[in-house]
Amino acid sequence: MNAETTPKVPVALTIAGSDSGGGAGIQADLRTFAFHCVHGTSAITCVTAQNTLGVMRVDAMPPEAVVAQIRAIYEDIGVQAAKTGMLLNKEIIAAVAQQVEALQIHNLVVDPVMVSRTGAQLIDDDAVKTLRHVLIPKAAIITPNRHEAQILSGLPIHSLDDMRAAAQIIHQNTRAKVVLVKGGGLQGSLRGVDIWFDGHKMETLTTKHIDTKNSHGTGCTLSAAIAAHLALGNDLLTAVRKAKDYVTSALSHSLDIGKGQGPVGHFFPLLIKVTA
Repeated sequence: MNAETTPKVPVALTIAGSDSGGGAGIQADLRTFAFHCVHGTSAITCVTAQNTLGVMRVDAMPPEAVVAQIRAIYEDIGVQAAKTGMLLNKEIIAAVAQQVEALQIHNLVVDPVMVSRTGAQLIDDDAVKTLRHVLIPKAAIITPNRHEAQILSGLPIHSLDDMRAAAQIIHQNTRAKVVLVKGGGLQGSLRGVDIWFDGHKMETLTTKHIDTKNSHGTGCTLSAAIAAHLALGNDLLTAVRKAKDYVTSALSHSLDIGKGQGPVGHFFPLLIKVTA
């Protein structure tokens, strides 16, 4: 097949930080896009020095550099869907939001990276405020974990009913079209259970819980998979269901590398071939 007859593939854009350990951030997003046969493009917001044990250093990109990356991609290649991850500070968040509006990027998945699954706050209060009021209202869907949902809703979350109440409050307060409150940080039967709310329909989405310590990058991977399915033309709920199935499979083949928490197996079909 020559270049003239090669079909065009959908394009997805990730606006996020670089993870030098390869398990999360830009690296996880691009692997996820590739798995779904979507061409992945990227705008890097920050560079981290990290591994399976943790983050040692973070260096922010200038907001102008982030904008230049987004515009370079959009003006030449085009974007069918986009996702945001770690945006780090209020200046970058505001710059990204301005580009989303100016370029009319509609299929926007916002992973509101504010707090880690363990509860550590990752960005300052000014950045949280900018994320809440400036970027999230432009999202087609936001995917907060338990701790992020607590910040956005003002509710403590310990149960399924808490997750449902938080989803409704976040939807009302942020004007995001869809809220997906993730239960991965909860214990027992709620692990792997997410709550979907679009202002009308409340759905409880469940997948099999995978018992593994190697779950680094699950949030990034889920939001990237949702963006990939939106780029492929799926509706939002279908995109979320398929993305959850993908993450479950990747967790089933997570990588036991390094001395700490390894990443999910983004390319698990290849791992199956190697170990067969």
